[in-house]
Amino acid sequence: MSRSSSSASVAVSSPIPLDGVSMIQRFLMGLLALALLVMSTAATAEDLKVGVVNIPKLMEQSPQAQSASKMLEKRFAPREAELTDQREAIRKLEEQLERDGDVMAASRRAELEREIRDRSRDFKRASDDFKEDLNIARNEELAKLQRQVLQAIVEISKQENYDLVLTDSVIYASQRVDFTGKVLEKLQERFDSSGG
Repeated sequence: MSRSSSSASVAVSSPIPLDGVSMIQRFLMGLLALALLVMSTAATAEDLKVGVVNIPKLMEQSPQAQSASKMLEKRFAPREAELTDQREAIRKLEEQLERDGDVMAASRRAELEREIRDRSRDFKRASDDFKEDLNIARNEELAKLQRQVLQAIVEISKQENYDLVLTDSVIYASQRVDFTGKVLEKLQERFDSSGG
């Protein structure tokens, strides 16, 4: 009885498949399929037109980006100057308290401390509002710029029949496939035609 169980285990672990196709035949069929796939990919790759675009460069160097940056600076410079003046006024009050606090009357010292505390609180609130407003405006301009850059990339890609355009995570791209300069030119044309 022990003998029949050992022969059963030999039959189960046999390398001969039950469907009539050997492992070698499966391996050769897989190798043939892989070779056909590689050959068809190579033939297709010759017809494939690939381009690369450096988005960070476009976002930094386009005239639209420079114009948006100047606009934001002009729009928010007065508020920033006001905050700088408030900070300087608080600093002067703190210096006065530190310099004259020991010789001041207790009521005057308490009044000066309260004024510093109130102005500091107002400054913090104004500073936080300024930062929030600036971030909102910056994000709006960034979104508008991203749309313009994407439109220019798609337009050039269609005009020049690119099949594939890569942007981020490209380790190397030759000048032959990099059309960032063309996109910058297109953005400059649109900027000039819109009157800046």
